[in-house]
Amino acid sequence: MAWRSIGKDNADLVRKLREFNIISGDLVEKAMVDTDRKFYCPNNPYMDAPQGIGCGVTISAPHMHAYALELLKDHIRPGGRVLDVGSGSGYLTACFARYMKAVGDQGTGLVVGIEHQPKLVELSQKNIRSDDPNLLESGTIKIVQGDGRLGCSEHAPYDAIHVGAAAPETPTELITQLNKGGRLVVPVGPALGSQYLEQYDKDATGTVTSTRLMGVMYVPLTDLKTP
Repeated sequence: MAWRSIGKDNADLVRKLREFNIISGDLVEKAMVDTDRKFYCPNNPYMDAPQGIGCGVTISAPHMHAYALELLKDHIRPGGRVLDVGSGSGYLTACFARYMKAVGDQGTGLVVGIEHQPKLVELSQKNIRSDDPNLLESGTIKIVQGDGRLGCSEHAPYDAIHVGAAAPETPTELITQLNKGGRLVVPVGPALGSQYLEQYDKDATGTVTSTRLMGVMYVPLTDLKTP
């Protein structure tokens, strides 16, 4: 997706994403306006480009987060469950939680962010508390440490799953944890090779269909032991 810009503040950045039709839904726009990137991105938070957040990782460009929200919005519902794999600084995890509340959740839904680096788990919790501590205290968001390639079976099944790093091949375990009627969005492909953003949909019978969306470039999905 070839779009780059910079906003003078968070609301201006989101307004430009809407103007360029990257955001089409009002509730997606509200979730992103209400989640100020300054809490999650220490450098150039309102520039539409990946930025370093420490621990050798980056936060994705805002337009990719907007795109992910748009792809998953119809699967984020009151009382539902969302999994954010490779949740990093916690930004998109918070956006998912705010979107869920905006569609009418009364505190029964859950958004799980999973990260394999303990420092990132601590960082994302700190960031979310700085943004709005109630997101954690209410139990709307849980940040867990673990191998994202294995998902988080404790809270499965999920209506929507987002993966913020590239899986080398079809992530079968994540598809297993997808609820019927759910959707998984994940970059698939080798590090430094051809990667594509893939969409997996599971219908009411459990049948899974895949759709290739576009070429991307993400860091690989790893755990602490396997680079």
